[in-house]
Amino acid sequence: MLAEDTPISKKLKENEDQLQTLLDIGPHNFDLGTRDLLILDRQCRIYYTNSLTDGMIVTLLITELLRLVHEMTQDNHTFEHIKQHLVHYQVEEGQTLNIIVDKMLTGRVALLIDGEDKALIIDLRHYPGRAPQEPDVEKVVRGAKDGFTENIIESSGLIRRRLRDPRLRCELIQIGERSKTDVCLCYLKDVANPGLLKTLRKELGSIKVDGIPMADNALEEFILQQGWNPYPLVRFTGRPDVAASHLLEGHVILITDTSPSIMILPTTLFHHLQHVEEYRQVTASGGMLRWTRFLAVFASVFLVPLWLLLVQQHLLPTGLGFIGPNNHNYHLPLLIQVLIAEAGIETLRLAAIHTPTSLSTALGLIAAVLIGQIAIQVGVFIPEVILYTSVSAIGGFATPSYELQLANKLTRLFLILAAGLFHVPGFMIAVTFVIIYLSHVTNLNTPYLWPFIPFNPTGLYNILIRRALPTSVLRPSIVRPLDKYRQPKT
Repeated sequence: MLAEDTPISKKLKENEDQLQTLLDIGPHNFDLGTRDLLILDRQCRIYYTNSLTDGMIVTLLITELLRLVHEMTQDNHTFEHIKQHLVHYQVEEGQTLNIIVDKMLTGRVALLIDGEDKALIIDLRHYPGRAPQEPDVEKVVRGAKDGFTENIIESSGLIRRRLRDPRLRCELIQIGERSKTDVCLCYLKDVANPGLLKTLRKELGSIKVDGIPMADNALEEFILQQGWNPYPLVRFTGRPDVAASHLLEGHVILITDTSPSIMILPTTLFHHLQHVEEYRQVTASGGMLRWTRFLAVFASVFLVPLWLLLVQQHLLPTGLGFIGPNNHNYHLPLLIQVLIAEAGIETLRLAAIHTPTSLSTALGLIAAVLIGQIAIQVGVFIPEVILYTSVSAIGGFATPSYELQLANKLTRLFLILAAGLFHVPGFMIAVTFVIIYLSHVTNLNTPYLWPFIPFNPTGLYNILIRRALPTSVLRPSIVRPLDKYRQPKT
């Protein structure tokens, strides 16, 4: 490794030897390339990374440099002549070999000149990747069909396209001693809370690790340190319109290179229940969609535990007796049946993820017809267990946040065990424990159950009722924005 801040030598040969020792350019690193040039009687060498640069543009760069041989003569300003002759839009100077190596490994081209103690760095990055497309987990019927990609430049550009505000800031930070992953801290300067920005900069700067190949998820674990808490403390989204909306509210977002999703900070539990489809429809329809989603999420957590509790303890009212088991001669206890069904649905979900798309339909038929129906006929399950666990699973799939869906699944299992083993007292204690636990969860000094706990009537109203945009004058107070008005007061 090079010593920190190793200066560039005026002798090109010394620089070549150090870079060759460090990078091992040749058979052991086929995607690192060099090219020697003689420009204005000066020996020059170009360093680049084949896999991160566009070969055609590198060829054009060399062509432009070779024109100097015929257009100029040698003098004491060779470095400036070459710099001014470069037609590329981003050219900077590097003073150390460490900077040369870091920039080259991000896709830039470095030009070293004999007799100069600085280098020219030309931005010719061309990252491999895919075109922006709508995220699979956040699809809408009517709305934008673009989405973030693994390219941090494209992702930040999708936000810039929606917020053409000169006060939008995109700070670039490198994390990882080996990976040197680019992370963009994005916010509105006159809206975002300075205390929040200071905390995030401090947390990002304190990360000391060799690399973050898991991108934004690794950042979440370092910044929030949530431990064994299953509930998501940040919101992930792959939609630029969602990210732009949160920036206007005063949130801060983190864009991580190589990740097709961005992190929104800070968030509460109710941020994970929002979906862009609600705001792509008229107010009444959006409100209906929101409440339907609320009911689905509630059912995904409480339906199976409540049914198991009422059936086991014979607490069903006479008018609701039909929802209980019609056949009481089952072979396995209801608690065991429910747990097996939950495990089966989770296994089916994992199998669907790892099954090729062309075979997913066959997988569904096998699960629904062969396994489910035959299991009922054999006597492993009663039909009611399959019904209610399936409805609960559908409610989980209706949850907008995948991370919240997994957390709710763990909570559901906890409530099932409490209701099945300890009956009414166990169920009530378990529900109380969950509420108390979530009320004590904070992320970046933000209460997780706000505006329910602590109670905020305006915030709760905005969550329960889908308000029309012209009537939404104030930004959410939970982010403590510098400018609390998003439009002029009427």
